[in-house]
Amino acid sequence: MATMVDKKLIHKLIENGVEMSMIPGFIRSLANACLINPDMSHCQANKRLKFLGWDDIEIDYHTLQLAITSLETKGLSQLEYKSAPWYLNSFDTKDPTNAY
Repeated sequence: MATMVDKKLIHKLIENGVEMSMIPGFIRSLANACLINPDMSHCQANKRLKFLGWDDIEIDYHTLQLAITSLETKGLSQLEYKSAPWYLNSFDTKDPTNAY
């Protein structure tokens, strides 16, 4: 079940142009970026995400903080080798009307 932080994060990602079906992959890329540099700024996160192929997506400071909070709640260091289906289940993206 998605937490309030997850719902806010999903809402912000949709506002930033991430399609619902792409959110789990985006979160997985962001988690990997956070594992490499946990103290990165949102500008550094955007550069890393572009490097990973997310060219059309820009996240702001608040979106990054929501993502970090969500990932830390789930145990960021344990997320490194999680599969895509885990992200699909962890971030319930099936109902966009329930995202916020």
